[in-house]
Amino acid sequence: MRPRTDTVRDTVSLSHLTLATRDVERMVSFLEQTFGYARGLIPGNSPVETQWLEIGRGQQLHITFVDGFEVSPFEGEFGRHVAIFHPLAGFTSLKDRLTAHGATFIEPGRTTPFERFFFREPVNGYVFEVIDEARKDKDLVSR
Repeated sequence: MRPRTDTVRDTVSLSHLTLATRDVERMVSFLEQTFGYARGLIPGNSPVETQWLEIGRGQQLHITFVDGFEVSPFEGEFGRHVAIFHPLAGFTSLKDRLTAHGATFIEPGRTTPFERFFFREPVNGYVFEVIDEARKDKDLVSR
């Protein structure tokens, strides 16, 4: 069931997502060159190397150094992944950029009535899902 939206705004929204890495500059460079994210301001008092990326709608992606970091073996469609919207008309050029920067594509585990694809980024192995922004909840059901 969807939450009520007819009352005073009492829901929360996403401010930022933090991804750990052993190589902040390589990860940030990959995201800049493939998704076009821009570097934002960062706190001067961070005890570790970090970079904040502006990803749109006031939201950020924080890339933070963690010594010895390894991604989870549960990265995948039915495990942890980062899902983003992108216009379907831009899928081919995005896939070309991803390929040029070392991403590995992953076959989805289920079909959907909208276009999407998965890939593993080359720096850490995080899995991303790219979804046609026109999706509009085409396959969702209430439970």
